[in-house]
Amino acid sequence: MVKNDRMTARLHDRTTSERIWAIVLAGGESKRMGTPKMMIPFRGGTIISTAVKNILESDIKNVIVVLGAYRSGVKKATEQLDVKYCYNPDYREGMLSSVRCGFRSLPDDLRAALVFPGDQPLIGPEVVNLVINAYLQTGKGMVVPVYDGQRGHPLLVDGKYRDEIQKLEGPDGLRELARRNPDDVLEIETDNPLILKDIDTREDYLNVLR
Repeated sequence: MVKNDRMTARLHDRTTSERIWAIVLAGGESKRMGTPKMMIPFRGGTIISTAVKNILESDIKNVIVVLGAYRSGVKKATEQLDVKYCYNPDYREGMLSSVRCGFRSLPDDLRAALVFPGDQPLIGPEVVNLVINAYLQTGKGMVVPVYDGQRGHPLLVDGKYRDEIQKLEGPDGLRELARRNPDDVLEIETDNPLILKDIDTREDYLNVLR
């Protein structure tokens, strides 16, 4: 595990940054919330628009939002932002199907992608830059931020794994990829508990607002 408490990493190589993408997963059915959670109001916008804005404030300039259920609503909530979209027709099969859709839609010269759940609007740009900087410095194929021993988001995955991701099966998704390649995973320690905070239920939403 790498320790870094300052979380002030910045990218200076513009060519490199243009080949690192963000995949934002926003295709779920929000069954536990009981209403389309991506469009719920949050900090002057919506959950999904806030999550995307935080990413765009980092050194990442290329963002693709994976649509599924409620695609028109998610697209409307983010249409003013500089993002691209892909539609996952298999969204009912779970998050892994959206991860696959995202990676399939990225350019051939992809260097790496950071995978973000759309329901984590509190991941700030400093965490994103920290993960990218750790990747560039170490060359590890997967980089994940950690708080108090727990892995959070976003997970950075090197482009060399894109074909293997298409072959993944089962409920564990990218966790299975990490288990298969433990020596290629870097944990980067943060002092930010918000990397663990997703919003699945109304109680989660109220807790985050507080």
